This record gives sequence, structure tokens and C-alpha cells, in this order.
Amino acid sequence: MRYVNIDKVETGQYLGKAIYSGNGAILLSAGVQLTVYMINTLNRIGVTMLYIQDENFADIEMEEVLSEATKQMMIREMSDTFDAVRSGKEWSPNKVRFSIEQLLEDITGMREVQIQLTDIKTRDNVQYVHAMNVCLLSAMIGMNMGLNQHQLKDLATGALLHDVGKFSNLAEDDLNIDSKNHHTWRGFEWIKTKREFNLMIAHIALQHHERIDGTGKPRGLNEEEIHMYARIVATANIYDNLITSKENGGQGLLPHQACEEMMAQSDRMLDHDVLVEFTRIISVYPNGTGVRLSNKETGVIVRQHRGLPGRPVVRIVSGSGGDLDVKEIDLANATTTFIEAVMM
Repeated sequence: MRYVNIDKVETGQYLGKAIYSGNGAILLSAGVQLTVYMINTLNRIGVTMLYIQDENFADIEMEEVLSEATKQMMIREMSDTFDAVRSGKEWSPNKVRFSIEQLLEDITGMREVQIQLTDIKTRDNVQYVHAMNVCLLSAMIGMNMGLNQHQLKDLATGALLHDVGKFSNLAEDDLNIDSKNHHTWRGFEWIKTKREFNLMIAHIALQHHERIDGTGKPRGLNEEEIHMYARIVATANIYDNLITSKENGGQGLLPHQACEEMMAQSDRMLDHDVLVEFTRIISVYPNGTGVRLSNKETGVIVRQHRGLPGRPVVRIVSGSGGDLDVKEIDLANATTTFIEAVMM
């Protein structure tokens, strides 16, 4: 598979990864042959990047941390939960808890996997995929920081519900950091009404926009006042927001660009120790991504090295028809060769 901009997708190519609707149902299945109508529709609903099948890279493995069943369930449950909050109806903490249990079951034993957040976002599902991504990243960071299962459940639940306050029917007021109407306060108030959740989960929602230099919202807390779980969720939240296409149709940052921007915030806005663990679990150059190397050759990322996120294995395919020359450059060994640009 290759990860490409939708503007470069051609009619007749085959979709490499499924695309989900806002309620968790599969909108387009992996393997479907793309038509002009499908490509135009994907453009219209806000899809900017796709995985497509390519026989030259058919062996590329996407190390999926979450199963397709877990993804579908989490997107569906977040859709139901946020819709209930939006409409003022009752919502089920038990369904949220079950989603968390499934996620934690999936990630058990996955310490060595580098996460690639390449599930396709649409305008319809972006809020729910975001909640799932922040939950996954936070849980993986927490697991690698040595949290036990009870602690991971609280962390992951707070991460999944960190933006629940945005779906309250109250008006948003992000301009006044003292306002109890800020979505973090509203999320705190909503969560703490649920006896099934402890107060720590509510505080994660309340504190995930705080920054360790005291410039965050809604209370301007300093480093020692922000709970570690909230620092973890803040890191995961910022990363997924950075790589997500902007509402005005612009492109989000590429993973390596987002990581560079976040590292520049170390010990200023984001917790340094959390960032270190984050860089160990994230794939800076996801498999399937096209790149240009410093030797001017172009290829596709096919494998990763744990602990060396900037030094993956790149496959170079040249020639045409049946006369193809295929070679691989392992950047962990080719120490004088670097990734010069990402080709989207």
C-alpha cells in the first residue's frame, strides 16, 4: 500500500484501508475499486489522504494496534455519547467503559509497535476518530510509563472523553480563560455527574488544555498543579490536532513536522518526560509514505526501527513494465543518507 494525497488518486485504483462513517459503519471497504464518483464524494466529505493498493508495495505491513472491530465500536460509541450530550439525553458510562476495556485488551503486549495514525478522517467522523486517537496515544504512553491496569483505565477514559464538554448545548467561550463556560469546565461538570467515573477522569477533561508554563486554559495552572494524566492527554491531543487537516480545507502537518513542533514546546508547554515516551511510540514516517532521499532517489517507507523513528527502511522502485529494478535502503545503516522531503 501507498499513502497518497487524494488529488493523486486515479480512477480504477483499489482502496487500501477502510473508511468509516460518523456512526462507525464502514463507508468504503478496503479493496474496493475507486470510481470517479467515489473520489469526488471523498473529496466532498473532507478526505485528503488515502491508502491505495500497489503491487510494488503489496507486502507493506501496517502494524495496527487496534482491531477493526474495536475501531468501529469506539467510533460508534463516541458518536452515540456525543450525540446524547448534545441533545441533553442520558448517556451510558458502561458503553464507554467497555470501549476502554477493549482498547486496553488490544494494546496489551504492543509496547514495541510504533503507532501510525492513518485512519481516514472525514468531516463526519473527525470528532470521533480524534477521541479514539487521543485515547490510544495516551494509553500507550501511560503503559510505557509503567501505569497499572487500574490507572490505565482512568487515563484512557479521561482521554476518550476529554472533549465531551464541546458537545454540551451551552455556548462556547474560549476567549475568557476564567469562564466556567469553557468546554473543559463543561466536560468536568458532565463527567463528575456519573457515579461510574471517579473524579480523576473529570479532572483530565478539565486540565487537558493547561500548559506547564502556566499559559493554558481554563485556570492557568503551573507544572506542579497539573496531574500527570492530563499532561499525557495534552500531548496526545496536540499531536492529533496538528496532523489533522484544518477546517478550512488546508493540510494538517506531516507527522515529522508535528513532532518537531512539539519538541520545541518541551519543558515550556509540554512535559518533557511525556514527550520522550511519545516519541518512542509514534511513527514519524508511516509505512506507505513516499519520500525523497538526500541522494535524490524517491521511494516508499516499508519498515520501521523501534527507537529510530527518523531512520526507516525505504524501497526504491525504478524502471517500467516487467523490467523493474527494486532495492531497499535501510537508513539505520546508510548513515549518510537522509529523508529530504515527504512526497504526497
